[in-house]
Amino acid sequence: MLMLFHTGSPVLHSQTPYPKFQFGVGAGTFIYQGDLTPSALGSYKTIRPVLNLLVTKFFNSSLSVRANLAFGGLSGDDAKYDNPEYRKQRNFNFRSPVAEIAAIGEWNILGRNYITKGLSPYLFGGAGYSFLKIHRDWSKLNTEYFSPESAPMSGLTEDTQHALPRGLLVLPVGVGARYYLSDKIGISAETSYRFFSNDYLDGFSKAANPAKKDSYYSHTIGVVYRVGKQNTLDCPVVRY
Repeated sequence: MLMLFHTGSPVLHSQTPYPKFQFGVGAGTFIYQGDLTPSALGSYKTIRPVLNLLVTKFFNSSLSVRANLAFGGLSGDDAKYDNPEYRKQRNFNFRSPVAEIAAIGEWNILGRNYITKGLSPYLFGGAGYSFLKIHRDWSKLNTEYFSPESAPMSGLTEDTQHALPRGLLVLPVGVGARYYLSDKIGISAETSYRFFSNDYLDGFSKAANPAKKDSYYSHTIGVVYRVGKQNTLDCPVVRY
């Protein structure tokens, strides 16, 4: 208890030890978006698993910063789609492991970083780097189906001479929510989209659709653990 004096009367205030750090682990999926899927939502037919690790530093009830590590994979495959018909004839595919490190700022929408129990929604954004090892495959391309002037034929030469990125600067942004079961433990769910400026995530550009840029995002669920005991006693001010 902290004793203060105000207008000749001592005032007692309770000191509340708020948690300073939060550790978390989660699992989910990476979803690829790009030339090898016709869906605007990305390739849910080739989703790959992701493991997410995080350490969060709380600054106040609304703001925090976290270090985030994600390990997973990405893949895309023309052969998974019957429409339009040319996709099974083009038959491009790729895969890549992904190791991503990022620094992310969080804004707790309702100012609930320190709540003992209940829902705590948040928005986030930051910057990071993704390490890749892209394997592209055009060995099943039906050369009799496409004319020499078509994009798959004319663009493939240029694409195969283009060096593939070994890593990308990414800007992850997203939305999430945690539900705290106690002053220490909670469950979480979030969706994170990555912005970056490279059209060779899937290994192809000119041979596919250079106007359609590549990207990826993730859905994860997990468990978080806060360090530091939350004082749930809402002690009133006491005057003598």
